[in-house]
Amino acid sequence: MGSFDVPLDDERTQLDAFIEEYRGAIEATLEGLTEGQARRRLVSSATTLLGLLKHVTWMQRVWFEECVGGTSRRELGLVQGPDESFRLSDEDTIASVTAAHREACATARAAVADLALDAVVTGHRAGPRTLHWVYLQVLKELAHHCGHADILREQVLAD
Repeated sequence: MGSFDVPLDDERTQLDAFIEEYRGAIEATLEGLTEGQARRRLVSSATTLLGLLKHVTWMQRVWFEECVGGTSRRELGLVQGPDESFRLSDEDTIASVTAAHREACATARAAVADLALDAVVTGHRAGPRTLHWVYLQVLKELAHHCGHADILREQVLAD
């Protein structure tokens, strides 16, 4: 279900649709690429197509497992900051990072399933916020990084 399928639905359904659409869109930027293409650095930062998917996986775990679920990054085995979350190991592949992303998305869906948008979640180290705010933050991050991924994919395929 995409965002254009829910124009008259309730806000929660709309937010879920937008988030799911962007989750799928960032994964789709890796379709048909080789491992080398997915790892190719085209900018001065550590940003790569595969690194972007690894980062948004980390980001969703931070917001849904730490902030909503109340489990610390250390307990989750997550790197502490966003810059580190882009870094790829030798073991990272398109398949493994995609699988980790899908697992994080499934965990996120479960974490929020029984919560209302106005529920206050307290697990983030910067303090409490509503679930609605978390949704908007995740949507902002996903949209932002999908834009990066679109441009990087275009550059990778141009060569």
